[in-house]
Amino acid sequence: METIEWSEFERVELRVGTIVRAEEFPEARVPAYKVWVDFGEEIGERKSSAQITKLYELDELVGRQVVAVVNFPPKQIGPMRSECLVTGFYREDGVVLAVPDKACPNGLKLG
Repeated sequence: METIEWSEFERVELRVGTIVRAEEFPEARVPAYKVWVDFGEEIGERKSSAQITKLYELDELVGRQVVAVVNFPPKQIGPMRSECLVTGFYREDGVVLAVPDKACPNGLKLG
């Protein structure tokens, strides 16, 4: 494991947001959903691709809060331009979303 400086970690904008929309993403190379996440007034709504199809159904995603990196540059994923990185933990059976254990205001920064 590589050690980083505290100042490097502070540059990463990890924010909480609420999924407001989720759709199938059939064009993705690896099975994924398209998700739109509301990060509050300051940041607004951002879209992303999330490889969470093995452990989550579309109908259980809307309204769920997630933790995402919001200061990466946009990334082209097939026909979609991802605007944030929804975080999760890789297990053998799929990706588990990283989520706050209590409700938080959208846009709140991890610190």
